[in-house]
Formats: sequence, C-alpha cells, structure tokens
Amino acid sequence: MKRFLAALQFLTIVPLPGGLNFDERTLGNSIPFFPIVGLGIGAAVALMDWGLGFLFPIGVTSVFTVILLIAVSGGLHTDGLADTADGFFSSRPRERILEIMRDSRTGPMGVAAIVCVVALKIALIASVSGPSRVWVLLLAPIAGRSALLIHLALLPYARQEGLVGIFHRNRSRGHALWALTVLIIAGGLAGGVPGLVAGVSSFFFILLFAAYVWRRIGGLTGDTLGAACELTELVPPLVVSAWLHGGGA
Repeated sequence: MKRFLAALQFLTIVPLPGGLNFDERTLGNSIPFFPIVGLGIGAAVALMDWGLGFLFPIGVTSVFTVILLIAVSGGLHTDGLADTADGFFSSRPRERILEIMRDSRTGPMGVAAIVCVVALKIALIASVSGPSRVWVLLLAPIAGRSALLIHLALLPYARQEGLVGIFHRNRSRGHALWALTVLIIAGGLAGGVPGLVAGVSSFFFILLFAAYVWRRIGGLTGDTLGAACELTELVPPLVVSAWLHGGGA
C-alpha cells in the first residue's frame, strides 16, 4: 500500500495525509504501480466526463476532460513535453539538447507542441461518443503511465543526477512485460477487440518513441518521460476514432 501511495503522490496532485513521507527506496519501488495510478485517473476522468455530458455538448465536455487530464498531474507531463520539443527540435548535438531541456523557460517549439497535442487530444476525444467514450477515457491514462514504466525499463538514464535516477535504479526489464500485460487486459476487458487493438498499438508506439529518444540523446530524462506520457495518451482515442469513423465498428 505504501508503494501505491508513493506512486499516487508522485504522479498526481491528489492530497494525501500530511504524515505520509516516503523514503527514496519506497518511492523507487513504486514504479510497478504507475499503470494502476493511471487506472484511477482514468476512472475519475471518465466519471467527470459522464457527469458533464448531461450539462454540455460533447465538444465542451471534451475540453473540460482534457483540462482535467493535464491538471491531475499538476502539468508535470505537459512541462516535460514542452522541454522535450524545445530540445529535440533544436537541431543541436546531444549535450546541447540536454542543456536546452534543463532550461526552465519554454521556447516556441515547446509552446507549439503543447498546443498541437492538446488540440489533437480534444478533437480525438470529441470524435468518440457512446459506450466507446468511457473506456477510451479509462485506457488513455493507463497507456500514458505505462509509457513511463516501459521507458524506465528499457532505456538508460541520460543524466548523472536527478529525481528520475531514484526510479531508474529500481527498474527491471520485467516491468515492461507487466505494463504490456496491463495494457492488454485493460484494453480487452474494457473495450473488447477495439480496446485490445488500442492497448497493443499504445505499446508499439511506446517502443517507437523510446527508440527515437535513444537515438537523439542516448537515454531518457524526466522530460522525455513526460513527453512519452502525453503522446501515448493520444493513441487510444486515435485508434478508436479511426476504428469508428473508418467503419470498423
């Protein structure tokens, strides 16, 4: 339970009792619970979306839903997306990319990345209605947090110090298999065949993005983890939107 609460505290802004302070060992060993935290986020987002659907049209509800997806982590992953875009699209060598990503200021490519991802996320979620909408909103945060786990399991750490090192020292190759299992089970149980396709597609996207990150800087950072989470959240609604509108269901 302590490891789950540590993961919840790290990945969300959910308030926990003030007396709960986790040491580095507990925090580092919490990474298998990242997809479970994603499940909780997805359930909360889907519930809020369902309630707002009685008050607003689907477009407005989708905007509120995406705002909640960003807010639940305190913008942590969105900030990582912006910093990653600033560094990776700078056309600079590895060391300079890492310096740019460390800069707290957001450049034009970071702003463009946030705008594009948020706009696409709203449009994709708005394109999914009916029963599929609930499980898409449930699966997207699971996929995003599974991306954190898989990248930690597969990639070396590109820096010498930092908070991510606490997690990286406790990673295991088996964590990638665990994340894949969660994606398959959650997708299949929640969405049937389309859900299974969305879960497997998320896994392959995570691998592709991991390969891209490794090629650019030779390993992960906290910022690339945030980018992986944000981008992977796009995959389930993208797959289901194409499935529904392409006549797959």
